Amino acid sequence: MAQPKYITDIDKITAIPEEERQKLKQITEKFVFRVNDYYLGLINWQDPHDPIKKLVIPNEGELLEYGRWDASDEDTNYVVPGCQHKYKTTALLIVSEVCGAYCRYCFRKRLFRNDVKEAMLDVDPGIEYISRHPEINNVLLTGGDSLILATSKLKMIFQRLREIKHVKIIRLGSKIPVFNPMRIYEDQELLDTIRTYSTPEQRIYVMAHINHPREITPEAKRAFQALHEAGAIVVNQTPVLRGINDDPVVLGELLDQLSWAGVTPYYFFINRPVAGNKDFVLPLKRAYEIVEEAKALTSGLGKRVRLSMSHTSGKIEILAIQDGKAYLKYHQSREGHYGRFMVLDCPDDAAWFDDLPGNEQYWEKPRKKTDQVVSVNELPDMPQRRRARVAQS
Repeated sequence: MAQPKYITDIDKITAIPEEERQKLKQITEKFVFRVNDYYLGLINWQDPHDPIKKLVIPNEGELLEYGRWDASDEDTNYVVPGCQHKYKTTALLIVSEVCGAYCRYCFRKRLFRNDVKEAMLDVDPGIEYISRHPEINNVLLTGGDSLILATSKLKMIFQRLREIKHVKIIRLGSKIPVFNPMRIYEDQELLDTIRTYSTPEQRIYVMAHINHPREITPEAKRAFQALHEAGAIVVNQTPVLRGINDDPVVLGELLDQLSWAGVTPYYFFINRPVAGNKDFVLPLKRAYEIVEEAKALTSGLGKRVRLSMSHTSGKIEILAIQDGKAYLKYHQSREGHYGRFMVLDCPDDAAWFDDLPGNEQYWEKPRKKTDQVVSVNELPDMPQRRRARVAQS
């Protein structure tokens, strides 16, 4: 199957009525828009509420005043340009500012803007930092989308990281296995590179971003199989999103299909309160109920998934929400409070840890290096040079 054609001009999508396209242009002038014809083919254009459409086609809710650009204060985790070190054993290399799909709910939506530059073409500072810190045993390549990088660039990064003996795991954060699966199974050089650098002692993990069971097509399954045969381990993480997968039957089917395809269900996330994401947000109580009902529909393999919030202070697992109380614990912790158990009041409209009364007693807000709280409508329009970079990637 030929590589899909990418589209960055919403006027080229004639399945969207012209009047609607004109309204959406004010959004695509503020935030990057990029999709391909393969993924567009998954959309049922006769259904105005189609979940695949909502994942990638802009919506007017993106201009609503809501949340912050950096809802988990990632800017406080940078140790050198392009490298975050929040948890003791894990480092993040921001290797790409370009995504395959610009999912409209993305928690790094700030990277859709023309005035934010976090990815580094030069990975030397990050790799040098990692080499000096033997406590780091796994590195996540993220962005953007790590599998947008040319195979030659990935190969160079893999080689550099494999020269660091204490780095046992390399992780690739990516939507590509379901957004452009052909990029995986048609690129023999990529598969050979993974095969070389993913060994029984030092694995490569693909952290897939699969939000809905309809994304798991025959092509996607072929990509999973190619990754498995090359020695990679594939796991999945997705937020629970209003209007996309906020249905126990849908989430239960997703857990089943992932398990059947040999993809480990890893995390269900609470959608972060990011600017432009209001339409996707659910109350904590409802998200918990949906996940528990979905888990009841699947096997123990599907039930391995954890419901978590990627909060400034750490990954907070939601153990239960019952009788107005939230029962939580730190699954990961910036300050080392692993396993700390918390019981807090949970108002019906609470949608984030910060919305729970008394949460302040369990963490201290880090000092921010910058303040990225900006009105969406104050953003400058995207310059043509960046639009061209995205179109060419």
